[in-house]
Amino acid sequence: MASPGLATYFDTSATTPPCEAVLRAMAEVQASGWANPSSLHGPGLAAAEHLERSRQSLAWLLGCDADELVVTSGGTESIHLALLGAAAPLQPGRLLISAVEHPATQAAASRLAARGWQVQTIPVDRQGLLDLNALDDLLAPPTRLVSLIWGQNEVGSLQPIEAVGSRCRAAGVLLHVDAVQVLGHRPVCFRDLPVDLLSGAAHKLQGPRGVGLLLVRAGVPLQGQLGGGGQEGGRRAGTEPVALLAGFAKALELSRQLPSAAGLRDPLLEQLLAIPGLRLTGPPPGPQRLPHHISLLVSRPEGQPLSGRWLVGAMARQGLAISSGSACSSSGSAASPVLLAMGCPEDEASSGVRISLGPWHTAEDCRVLATALRRNLDLASMGPVGPTR
Repeated sequence: MASPGLATYFDTSATTPPCEAVLRAMAEVQASGWANPSSLHGPGLAAAEHLERSRQSLAWLLGCDADELVVTSGGTESIHLALLGAAAPLQPGRLLISAVEHPATQAAASRLAARGWQVQTIPVDRQGLLDLNALDDLLAPPTRLVSLIWGQNEVGSLQPIEAVGSRCRAAGVLLHVDAVQVLGHRPVCFRDLPVDLLSGAAHKLQGPRGVGLLLVRAGVPLQGQLGGGGQEGGRRAGTEPVALLAGFAKALELSRQLPSAAGLRDPLLEQLLAIPGLRLTGPPPGPQRLPHHISLLVSRPEGQPLSGRWLVGAMARQGLAISSGSACSSSGSAASPVLLAMGCPEDEASSGVRISLGPWHTAEDCRVLATALRRNLDLASMGPVGPTR
C-alpha cells in the first residue's frame, strides 16, 4: 500500500512512488547483491544471480526471451538506444514518427536527421490516433524505420500497434514502440506483437526511477551507443543496477494482480464531464485509451479557454496534484504541440490538463478531486484568474 498522502496525487503518468513491496524487494537484493555482477568472486556471483533472476522474471512477464531484454537507465535511454542503435547498421533512409511522439523520440529523431536520415511525421486525427492511410503511403522506400508511441502520455490514446506492425512487416521496415505509459496498465507479450523493439521504464508502475529496458527481437542488429565493459551482450555498457532491476521485476509482477484502473476512471470521468467548462481530449473510454488516464480541455462556461497551468496551480494550492497538458517552458507559447497536432486552436491547446490514477485511489478520493475542480471552475466563471498562456 502507498502512503495515505498519495490520495491527493493524480499525476501517475508523470511518475509513481515505489510501493512498499518494491522497496522491500530492492532492500533484500541490495543487502546481498551489492557487488559488481561482472566480478567472478563470491559477492559478484551473488549479484549476477540476482540480476539474472530479475531478468528472467521480467522476460517471463513480458513474453520475451531473456537475451532479448537490454537493461537501461530508463525510457529516454531506451528510446535513444532503439532508434540510434537500430539505425547504425543501416544506410541512411527515412524514419517515420507520429505527430504526437514524446520529446525523447523527437530528440533521437533529430540525432538521426543530423546523420543524414530523413525524418517524416505521420499525422493523427482529432483523438490523437494515427492516420493509417498516411502510414501506408509512407512505408515505401526509402523508409527503413518507424517509431511510434503506444500510449500517448498527454491525451491517453492507444495506437493500433498490431495494425501498424503488420504493415511494417509487409514493407520490411523495422518498428520501435515506446511502451513507457503502457507497461503495468495492460498486458504485453512481446513474442505475439509485430514489433522489433520496445521501450519501457519502471517508475510509471510503482517501480524505482533510474531503470528501464529495451526489448530487441532476436536477429535485429543493434549497435550499442555506450562504450565500456560490454555488458548486456555488448548492447549497453555500464554496471547493471541489480537492486533497481529487482524493483522493476517486482513492480511489473504486482501490476498483473491489480484491477483495471478504468473501474475508478470511468465514474470519475462521468463526474468531470458534468462540470461546465470541461471537455475530453483523446479517445473515449475503451480499448483505444489508457485505462488510468483522463485528459481535458478547460474553459469558462461561456466557452473561453482557461489556462491549464492556472488550474494546475489552483489545485496544487488545495493540496491536489494534477498535470498541465503541456510541458512548462520559460519562453515561447504554452500551447501543447500534441493538442495542436490533433487540430486544436492555439488558445485551446494551452488549456489542457491531465489526471492519471494510481492503484491507491478510492472513489472518495475521486469525489474530492471532482469537487475541487468544480469549485475552481466556479471561481473562474466569476472573474479574471490569470493569463491563458
